[in-house]
Amino acid sequence: MTLVAGIDSSTQSSKVLVCDAATGAVVREGRAKHPDGTEVAPAAWWTALQQAIAEAGGLDDVEAVSVSGQQHGMVCLDSAGDVVRDALLWNDTRSGRAAGELVVELGDGDVVAGRRAWAERIGSVPVASLTVTKLRWLADAEPENLDRVAAVCLPHDWITWKLSGSTDLADLATDRSDASGTGYFDSAANSYLPELLELALRRDPSAIRLPRVAAPNEVVGRLGGSGAALGPGCGDNAGAALGLGLAPGMTSVSLGTSGVVGVVSDTPVKDASGLVAGFADATGRYLPLAVTLNGAQILDAAARVLGVDHDELARLALAAVPDAGGAVLVPYFGGERTPNLPDANAALHGLTYANFSRENLARAAFNGLLTLLAEGMEAIRVHGVDINEVVLTGGAARSAAVQALAPVIFGTDVVVPTPGEYVARGAARQAAWVLAGGDTPPHWEAEGAQRLVAEHDPSILARYREFRQWSE
Repeated sequence: MTLVAGIDSSTQSSKVLVCDAATGAVVREGRAKHPDGTEVAPAAWWTALQQAIAEAGGLDDVEAVSVSGQQHGMVCLDSAGDVVRDALLWNDTRSGRAAGELVVELGDGDVVAGRRAWAERIGSVPVASLTVTKLRWLADAEPENLDRVAAVCLPHDWITWKLSGSTDLADLATDRSDASGTGYFDSAANSYLPELLELALRRDPSAIRLPRVAAPNEVVGRLGGSGAALGPGCGDNAGAALGLGLAPGMTSVSLGTSGVVGVVSDTPVKDASGLVAGFADATGRYLPLAVTLNGAQILDAAARVLGVDHDELARLALAAVPDAGGAVLVPYFGGERTPNLPDANAALHGLTYANFSRENLARAAFNGLLTLLAEGMEAIRVHGVDINEVVLTGGAARSAAVQALAPVIFGTDVVVPTPGEYVARGAARQAAWVLAGGDTPPHWEAEGAQRLVAEHDPSILARYREFRQWSE
């Protein structure tokens, strides 16, 4: 049996899957927690990864390894390869103001023109999550640190580089999917856009190295310099799509720390509204995404306030009437990315003496989460991207209430695959592709998926739209 390993370096933890390269069957696995927060020392990821690798029984017998990681995080290195400052993660919103400034500046003072210009160049409109906005923040808030920067990379790039044992910045590599989320890469032309990097940095960027963008199945190094082949890796959303085996028209809705709607498409999306990010996938196609800062934590907050566990929260929600008696939660607890409202707050609307009950509050939380994601699906459909079915993943996908309500609110069949680490599985599948070669990744059969069907109720989304804090 030929073994490959996939690593998921997420916001919350490092996960390692060792799989059979031919079938994708998981042979062993390990994990270790990352620190909380939106600003983290990359060394903490490395420490956690070593723990996860040890728990997974090591990598001495694997033939290839790939890393899938949280997107957008800003990792700055000096000329010696040392980290300049703690990484700012995708969910750090301090660069919200910088995002707005960059839009206006590219539009020569006109916001609408700026949105169009950014969308045309990178497929997306900058929000606080994108690396380009974090670099502008660094230029303005910490110019002394910017002066030390010799290279900028993403979390998965840095981890792959560390696994190789190299200290040469020239060996930094990334892939098209993760590069497409930086804000200075054109995934259609497969090239960096130095003029956008210069705009962000307020200086000539030629002295700052960016990772080489590798092909999807390219060997970019060797583990420890001489061991297993290292694949180019990918962003976590692309990794999940690869791990789920998504084909064009299939949509992944992930309910983790964030909420992510991703649709595999043969054509790029360029959305000047800013609701959809025109990212790439890990195979050469595109992966338009609508990403929310608020995901399963909405349910965590509701469970905490009601003093129940998640099973009881689901039971309460399913005991309520479908529209929660008119109660509507707009769940922007941590600000929001889609829509771009980094300073927004959550709000409960429509409360009366009659509907103010534990059941309706629980139902409003589930409705709020799912309508927020349904808005993302609608934003992608506007661009002519087909959505034939939804594959529901993430920890919250196991909730009985999420499974019951998702097809009602989404208006499409929902498939819930067997619980698993699909980002890490996608990385492992890429590693198998690196070994096998060819134009497409090896086929790994998915088993045990559950299909959920229910009558669509558009009134829940319509009610939510009465209270959301933005307009189209």
